[in-house]
Amino acid sequence: ELLERVRKGGGEDAIQRHTRRNKKLFVRERLRLLLDEEDFLELSPLAGLHMPYGDVPGAGCLTGIGKICGVWCVFLASDATVKGGTIFPIGVKKQLRAQEIALENRLLSVHLVDSGGAFLPLQAELFPDKLHGGRIFYNEAIMESMGIPQVAVVCGSCVAGGAYVPTMAEESVIIDNIGTLFLAGPPLVKAATGEYVSPEDLGGAKLHSQVSGCADHFAASEEEAYECIRSVISTLNWEPLPQGDTEHDSPLYSAEELLGLAPQHYGCTLPVKLILSRVVDGSRFQEFKANYGTTLVTGFGHVKGHLLGIVANNGELSHDAALKGTHFVQLCGQRGIPILFLQNTAPQPAEPMSISQAHSKRLKAQASMMAVVACAAVPKITIIIGGSYGSESYVMCGRSFSPNFLFLWPNARVALVDSRHLSTVPWAGDSDCADESELEQLKAKLEEESTAFYSSARLWDDGIILPQNTRKV
Repeated sequence: ELLERVRKGGGEDAIQRHTRRNKKLFVRERLRLLLDEEDFLELSPLAGLHMPYGDVPGAGCLTGIGKICGVWCVFLASDATVKGGTIFPIGVKKQLRAQEIALENRLLSVHLVDSGGAFLPLQAELFPDKLHGGRIFYNEAIMESMGIPQVAVVCGSCVAGGAYVPTMAEESVIIDNIGTLFLAGPPLVKAATGEYVSPEDLGGAKLHSQVSGCADHFAASEEEAYECIRSVISTLNWEPLPQGDTEHDSPLYSAEELLGLAPQHYGCTLPVKLILSRVVDGSRFQEFKANYGTTLVTGFGHVKGHLLGIVANNGELSHDAALKGTHFVQLCGQRGIPILFLQNTAPQPAEPMSISQAHSKRLKAQASMMAVVACAAVPKITIIIGGSYGSESYVMCGRSFSPNFLFLWPNARVALVDSRHLSTVPWAGDSDCADESELEQLKAKLEEESTAFYSSARLWDDGIILPQNTRKV
């Protein structure tokens, strides 16, 4: 239901305004014209829902990964039905994450710009700081210096700072009677000089393709623009990535059964090998240290022909389990094998901190695993299949440990502590001051803030995926 709501953008009135003038296409229709096939991984589609400053479905932009002319590309496309494509803080964060993926994986970037520029009332949250809007242009320059191509289509309004996005791209296309490009639009010209000038005369397609040279290609229609971009990409001399051996076995068990295996109760464990047998090729899994530290499962398997090291929670991360994880992650780093982390940390009830030998040993072992996970120079993908709590979420390559991608199943929980165990946590100061109502309010707050949907709306991950799509994603 949430995904369907995001696909509708800003609602019926906004859709009418978007299509009434010049019959503009919707953002997903634009992508369909560009992509080789329907196979497209949309990133963080639920970002922007129920934000403190209001609902911004999809963060007002669509980002994702797909192929054009056989070349893997990252897409950053404005959704102008959401508040006119105006850029909110969450939209900046979403675009920066897409650029980070392009940089890490050396993927070509395709910008489809149809935006009213920054939302001025929130300028303090999206303009001045290091990871605010200006970082988008900085990243464009860095990618240019690394030889990573970037192309752009001006398929709507392109105002103020956003005007630098297409002008910094290697090649750009502007669409007649739809695309406009200027630092300050007609209303500001009128306010400053008293002169009325049309958007087309001030910054339209003919001006920028014939006079200013800001745009490299003129397109009479949207369809012509996307065909032009496909042609541009075919001449970038950017080789499609080798796909390797496409021959691989399917799992022996149906992926649909993952719906019945997704844990709904986070205080218990589940046999994680049941999940692996529905993800890896041929349900074959070569386990490492099978009889030691059994609350963590480690081993090797293939997904669609690609060899992976797999690190999966099967319960609390004990001292022995953390030592095993440390050893295995080091092996993957030495062999150059990507790692898949499956998180379900199954927390134990909180207890007062102890300096007992058991606590100290586990703490030291988890710290060792944290260090090797952070330093392993291989691709890392994390999927939270259940609970992700406290320090164990870091050890298992949570967001702050920069996995290349992080996805959640819809049932996932991400929190510092499990709210059900909150009553056992000692309160600072006089415990009598923490009355029952305060505790219940805190538990309700933690419960709300630990859901997968709360996380994904704030871009703490790369999206919620259905369990049965795990192998494909």
